[in-house]
Amino acid sequence: MSMIKKVAIVFGTRPEGIKMSPVIKELLRDPFFKVVVINTAQHREMLDQVMQHFGIKTDYDLNTMKPNQSLVELSSHLILNLNDVYQEIQPDLVLVHGDTTTTLIGAYTAFLNQIPVGHVEAGLRTYRLDSPFPEELNRQLVTRLSNIHFACTEENRANLIQEQVPPKNIFVTGNTVIDALMVTLQIPVILPKKLQIIEEKPWKIILVTTHRRENIEELKEVYQALHMIVQSQEQTLIVFPVHKSPKVRKEVQKYLPRHKRILLVEPMEYHLFCHVMKRSTIIVTDSGGIQEEAISLDVPVLVTRNTTERPEGLQAGAIRLVGTGKQEIYKQIHLLLTNTQIYKDMKNAKNPYGDGFSARRIRKVLKAYFQDGE
Repeated sequence: MSMIKKVAIVFGTRPEGIKMSPVIKELLRDPFFKVVVINTAQHREMLDQVMQHFGIKTDYDLNTMKPNQSLVELSSHLILNLNDVYQEIQPDLVLVHGDTTTTLIGAYTAFLNQIPVGHVEAGLRTYRLDSPFPEELNRQLVTRLSNIHFACTEENRANLIQEQVPPKNIFVTGNTVIDALMVTLQIPVILPKKLQIIEEKPWKIILVTTHRRENIEELKEVYQALHMIVQSQEQTLIVFPVHKSPKVRKEVQKYLPRHKRILLVEPMEYHLFCHVMKRSTIIVTDSGGIQEEAISLDVPVLVTRNTTERPEGLQAGAIRLVGTGKQEIYKQIHLLLTNTQIYKDMKNAKNPYGDGFSARRIRKVLKAYFQDGE
């Protein structure tokens, strides 16, 4: 058995931080690995909170976040900086997650340096390059650049096989977001003053998140539908952590009328957000990761998009695609609030995304990969 293997783990956004934390912690427990954590800080404060929550220490912080920077600027900045870090640390493998700009450039720069790449959360597809943009292209390209593919589900694996990825390089592990969630829910939470109202009555809580780049134009329809709901359903309370994006904030200000049962709050720390998700009746979102978390908490999700790269949740019956039209969104929320049977069916859907042991599987695969390659 030869020397310790050096694995560089690259991420830069809050969702990547959440989903990679269990992997980092798992690899750190095994003396076979030396882990180097590279944070590009594509998201800044939101990601810093996550790192603190999981107790993860960053070895390299590239601090790339700048206000209103384009994807082109971000990409060019990342490729040079990551190249410097790779040259300095000479990792045996680079591990990336999902589909962000950090993920693509992290994998591509490793490829140019002839460093093997492992891709966590591989094989998600909509096969529409405009939705989600630019993530769909990012993840397809990362597949081509990767040596080991950690797929969350059998459907993800099937997508990769169809794209000629050798089956021996694909491992179905479940999603590490479930690992992160299970650990987080064991920690008690104190609600901040503004959110204490959620415990005051048996509210039907609708948790809302909106941030997709390709949806900005249609957000007003989502907000109008939400306003119609609070007006027609007395027992509802909307909790809406508003994304930091100035574009999203502008739309919220413009199109979401003020109402005493619509709580607009700053983005929540991950720990608090998990507990609010658990307490929610319905989640209305255009996020990807929440579709996986909510099904683990038995909370029905209405996705305000026309496509999802997570069809397993649709097939299980736990999520519904409701598009971005005001009438349809209103109709679907109303249905879940008033039809107990439909609500129950969505709530009790079987979770296809994992059991909380995904990071352990990833560690075992990586160890075998190095040992077999000796």
